[in-house]
Amino acid sequence: MAKIAILGAGIMATALTYPLTDNGHTVNLVGTHLDEDIITSIQNTGVHTNLDLKVNEGVTAYQLADAAEAFEGADLIMSGVNSFGVEWVAEQFKGLLKPGDKVLSITKGLHAEEDGTLTILPEVIKQRLGSELADQIKWGAITGPSIAGELAVGHDTAVVFTSVDQDYISWVADLFRTDYYHVWTSTDWIGCEVAAAAKNIYAFGAGFAKGILASQGKENDRYVMFNYGAGLFAQGSVELRQFIELLGGNGDTATGLCGVGDMFVTSMGGRNVKAGTFVGQGVKFSEVRDVHMKGVTLEGVAAIGVVGAALKKLTERGVIKPEDFPFCRYLYSVVAEDAPLDLPWATFFGGEK
Repeated sequence: MAKIAILGAGIMATALTYPLTDNGHTVNLVGTHLDEDIITSIQNTGVHTNLDLKVNEGVTAYQLADAAEAFEGADLIMSGVNSFGVEWVAEQFKGLLKPGDKVLSITKGLHAEEDGTLTILPEVIKQRLGSELADQIKWGAITGPSIAGELAVGHDTAVVFTSVDQDYISWVADLFRTDYYHVWTSTDWIGCEVAAAAKNIYAFGAGFAKGILASQGKENDRYVMFNYGAGLFAQGSVELRQFIELLGGNGDTATGLCGVGDMFVTSMGGRNVKAGTFVGQGVKFSEVRDVHMKGVTLEGVAAIGVVGAALKKLTERGVIKPEDFPFCRYLYSVVAEDAPLDLPWATFFGGEK
């Protein structure tokens, strides 16, 4: 049996302890400085306060001050912090990782350089660590449609584990596979990670239709806006593929679990969809951010800000064409410029002929 150490005690990181412990592995769950109350609750009652579930036997909770003890002798190390904490994770890993370690990331997002060049977040962690250490570590990631609570209660979940090293990621996948957690593997490291990050962008737009109906008092009408939603989802899938290819991944990855599969589940609900619903009701995004959802973490909206600004720079450099990514560019105008809801339908799918 393996020993796994996880940095971050959020709901997804904790949900992943269930298949691991169901398989007989032990997990040391280390909270960040923001997880102190969660760790204390698990230590005292066994209950994760946000999941509202008891963790399995085999999970030991540690406060951040005891991270070194928790990581000692781990067969697998996991980064379970969201995209806003990627640089913090890298700083922690400098003191916790050693040559030969195996790392699995659930952190999703894209980082933009000053010139607009986009990079997946695991590569940002590696850069911060420095090549001397990073090159001696095996890297992998979990991608695909996975709602944490559903996984934690044993609902069937299908995901893709990815790494450039097939032997390594096959070994990791075997640690996790159960009769409810179904794991496929891929060596399209870039494609899977880009898809996992970019799908959050389009989840914001998935809320528009519900907001429009609410503004018209038609939430319970027989005829809703599935046609509208389908059009946005389809354009999002087109741009998802383009993003993967732009960063050097395999475009076919967009059609699978970590592409449209993940975009589907993310579009079904959550904080980014809720923010989009407000915009559909006619609320300016700045008001959504500062009033209606003040203090709420919106990873998809943050991705729109990073990627939308990068698209402008990449266009100026001639890396992409002005007509590329019309949906993402429009979402950026909503988020960064308070543009009203007026979708550029004629620019979608290569432009109306």
